[in-house]
Amino acid sequence: MLFKDQVDFVRQHLKKNRLRVFTTVLATTMGCAFLIVLASIGFGLQGSMEREILTDQKLTEIEVHGDPQKKIDVDAIRKMENVRAVVEKTNAQLSANVKFEERTNSVPVNMTEFDNEEKVGSKLSEGRLPQNSDEIVVGYHFAENLLSKAELKEQEKLNEESAENDTTSTKQAKKLGYKESLVGKTISVKLQDYDNDKAINKELTFKVVGVSEKPAKDWLIKNTILFSHELKGEFYNIYKASVKDSKNIKAEKDMFYPEIKVHATNLEAVKGVIAKLKDKGLSVYSVTEQLDDINVIFLAFKVGLIFVGTIAVLIASIGIFNTMTMAVTERTREIGVMKAIGASPKLIQRLFLMESAWIGILGTAIAIVISYGISFLSNWLLPIIIDMATDSNQFQEADIVFSDIPWQLILVASTISIGVALLSGWRPARKATKIDVIQALRQEL
Repeated sequence: MLFKDQVDFVRQHLKKNRLRVFTTVLATTMGCAFLIVLASIGFGLQGSMEREILTDQKLTEIEVHGDPQKKIDVDAIRKMENVRAVVEKTNAQLSANVKFEERTNSVPVNMTEFDNEEKVGSKLSEGRLPQNSDEIVVGYHFAENLLSKAELKEQEKLNEESAENDTTSTKQAKKLGYKESLVGKTISVKLQDYDNDKAINKELTFKVVGVSEKPAKDWLIKNTILFSHELKGEFYNIYKASVKDSKNIKAEKDMFYPEIKVHATNLEAVKGVIAKLKDKGLSVYSVTEQLDDINVIFLAFKVGLIFVGTIAVLIASIGIFNTMTMAVTERTREIGVMKAIGASPKLIQRLFLMESAWIGILGTAIAIVISYGISFLSNWLLPIIIDMATDSNQFQEADIVFSDIPWQLILVASTISIGVALLSGWRPARKATKIDVIQALRQEL
């Protein structure tokens, strides 16, 4: 019997019991769709978490922390293989009281090596990186926080209203501050020790040459100034000169806290660089290590979901088993006739396995279409429903994906669903091959 004839033979018999076949395909569809949608939750949440971690993070960036009592040998790290650049940033126990025209602002003192920032490709929303120690880069929201006296009073009023109404005044606050570009403008700065209420009298002037890029997250506020790392000694001398009692002068190591970031040449080199840094006794953090940990956790989570979904497919397989068993019983005489005219047991077994496979394939195909529809609706409706229930707009703005269906999941679910369908039909197919020809022909129609 040709393959085309076998297909026609199977199709004819499936048409004879349309209702039974329909309910069996429906059960297979529900089981497979349940498996795909359930597992898609794991893929969706994993993708959302990975995007959240990778937002505003550099995959080749490694944070290095050492013993607070010992200085990290930055030059030795720069000479390591596969290290593109090392950026040493410094957070000072000082604030910068800024004055521009009739506007003021107060920000923490942060310093960095701008030449190395350029090597790692640090991005700005406007302007360029400083080339001299009297040039600075301000944060993206620095201008918004340059307020006049009248705006300061208005800001305080808005803050009081938002506290009373338990709401945020962010949209209103954005109307305040300096509206024009600060690039090319000169600002004056007075340093202030965190332990003192008054600023140090010495006034410094700096030229704004760049504005940092917009934060990836809307709720992040970049109200900062980046000074050149060359000013570290000058700032410390200004601080020392302002302290009347020499006993109260902080040591330089207590005044400045270094933050070292190592940039590998490429993503493949990150693990090797991390291993070398750890061999030097340094503590390191890289987003790639965090992603590895998350992937392990979500792998176990997804396997668990697929296992639960497979149970639904196995339950659906009972319907396939019953359908095929009844088909063998009803067609006993027909099977006897086929054997009498020379049909081999393998051919008979193949015909019944083709029927069960057809049910599995059709049910899986419909389940895939339904699963994508459910996934789309859940990603669209769930944030709206949650925001309505919580009276907020956070989930719609957060871009959280609740369900994601990659091709790997489709492949796994299809293999499980069609495989289970074939296994369910294998026993009835074997039973069909063992039917006695004489007994089958004696059976009444």
